[in-house]
Amino acid sequence: MNKTVLVVDDSATVRQQVTLCLSAAGYNVLEAVDGSDGVEQISKRQDLAMVICDVNMPRMSGLELLEAVKAAGKHVGLPIVMLTTEAQSSMIDRAKRAGAKGWILKPFTPAMLVAAVKKIAGA
Repeated sequence: MNKTVLVVDDSATVRQQVTLCLSAAGYNVLEAVDGSDGVEQISKRQDLAMVICDVNMPRMSGLELLEAVKAAGKHVGLPIVMLTTEAQSSMIDRAKRAGAKGWILKPFTPAMLVAAVKKIAGA
């Protein structure tokens, strides 16, 4: 069975790029349009191998999503990787403290993204 990855980004273009990369590598990919949508989808699923999440989004940021998921306790072990243009050490530190498993800077290469997902979620 293929592993399922949730991509949370307010940019339809980024969601499409990530989906194409991961689908070609054999992953099932679900999409959420912002942090609130992401939290809702995570709460309804037990089969997610990992989440790839933007930081800056309307309604709920990626850092707020990360903190909400970890605080809820139901998906404490779910790996969440931030995919963003942000490189501020304070944001990276906040994400790490909240339990982020990684921080990938945009723009990304398909090979780098797939390698990160394979390392974290498995093949």
